[in-house]
Amino acid sequence: MARSYRLKRCNVDRTLDMIGERWTILIPRDLLLQGPRRYLDFQESLAGIAPNTLSARLKDMEASGLIARKLYSEHPPRLEYHLTDKGKSLGPVLRALRAWGQKHS
Repeated sequence: MARSYRLKRCNVDRTLDMIGERWTILIPRDLLLQGPRRYLDFQESLAGIAPNTLSARLKDMEASGLIARKLYSEHPPRLEYHLTDKGKSLGPVLRALRAWGQKHS
């Protein structure tokens, strides 16, 4: 995982440790709007993200319990990502960010 703010009593700090890196918040956005996604789906919707960055963000979010992956093909191995209940709870946060952006951009 990336750098931490290390403010032990700050809830905003702990939240940013999970979703504050560039591109990260857009992954649950896609999953909330479109349901389970494959790696290539994210590469298409997040035009400009480097493959190593996408892989790192997916691994970090999985480690944080926000997303889970499911094997949908064994030969060749293919994965599909979906939100956990913890990840789904970001829905109101994303709606608030969208509303703020509409108002102030």
